[in-house]
Amino acid sequence: MSTLSAETGPEDANNQSFWMPGNYQRTVKRTEDAFQACNDIVACFQERARVERQYAQQLSEWSTKWKPLVDASPLYGSLLQAWQCFLSSADRFSSLHSSICRTLVSEDGDRIRTWQKETFHKKIFGGFKESQDFETGFSRAQKPWAKRLKKLEKAKSAFHKACRKEHMAREREAHAQGNPDIAIEKQRKIQEETELAHQETEKVRARYEKVLEEVTRYAPRYMEEMESIFDQSQEEERKRISFLKQAFLSIHRHLDVTNNESVKTVYNELHNTLMSISEQEDLRWWKNTHGPGMPTDWPQFQEWTPDKKHKKGKKEVEQKAVVMERSLMIGGVRVRALYDYVGQETDELSFKAGEEFLKIEDEDDQGWCRGMMDGGKEGLYPANYVEVV
Repeated sequence: MSTLSAETGPEDANNQSFWMPGNYQRTVKRTEDAFQACNDIVACFQERARVERQYAQQLSEWSTKWKPLVDASPLYGSLLQAWQCFLSSADRFSSLHSSICRTLVSEDGDRIRTWQKETFHKKIFGGFKESQDFETGFSRAQKPWAKRLKKLEKAKSAFHKACRKEHMAREREAHAQGNPDIAIEKQRKIQEETELAHQETEKVRARYEKVLEEVTRYAPRYMEEMESIFDQSQEEERKRISFLKQAFLSIHRHLDVTNNESVKTVYNELHNTLMSISEQEDLRWWKNTHGPGMPTDWPQFQEWTPDKKHKKGKKEVEQKAVVMERSLMIGGVRVRALYDYVGQETDELSFKAGEEFLKIEDEDDQGWCRGMMDGGKEGLYPANYVEVV
């Protein structure tokens, strides 16, 4: 109010006071303003929901685009797994932001709409029942006061008019005194007019003071009635503020990913994957897979043995194949599984992390090796899932 007074002056500030006739309209209008605010809040966060949906879609598209490129990259071992973890984390974040989008629309938006419908009751010819009730209450309380103010303003104007008339009469009288050009009779008449003007001023002043006294006496009742209606409107506004506060807190809770356990889990898993990058493990894998650690059949002296000339039966051929196969197993390399693997096809092995078995054939150009479990089962497995013991 002090700022308002400095800008507009005391009289204008007083005219804008709540107690002056008609100025309660600002309070009544709060109902309509709150209804419109609900529409704006819903529209605002529906747009935020679209932002969340677009971000989720962009994350998914980014992950889909880069997944085959990352899988085919020259990186290997724990370093490759760390890179792949960024993409899998993006997929999980995409699901999270899609969920935020749905929550903002279906939960927060619907909640505000439902409360708005239950709180604001529209009238057939426009406006709201709540606004009309406050308008009626303020108007009834202010009507007698407005009449008294009007009567007071009229009495004040009459008094000020009489004062001006008396002032002018006194100026004429002062001008006439000692002026030889004005007849004595004329001067006496001017004095009589001044006296009459003074009497009229006193009479109007008394009337003005009486009306002012009536207004002053009625003011406490007027203030009590107006404050009673105002307190009712304040209670309604308090309920609106309280609800919208809870609505904003709900929106904040859904948007605040810093306290979301799913987000924490994704980032923790990503961090753990990054921290598990091991230079030694990756270099050992490369050495045993593509370097000096690879198994090989070094040349050895072989005695010549003449072929036996006898007809081989089917059973003997099968036994020889088994012997040759066993010789391959004996010449294989012992490996240990780094991760769990479940075979997707019937010709693939399944194993747990830490389990050991034999690698009996080197990695092909597709990244697969052939191995044999301790039980004798043979099959294919991904080469980067094991290390040489």
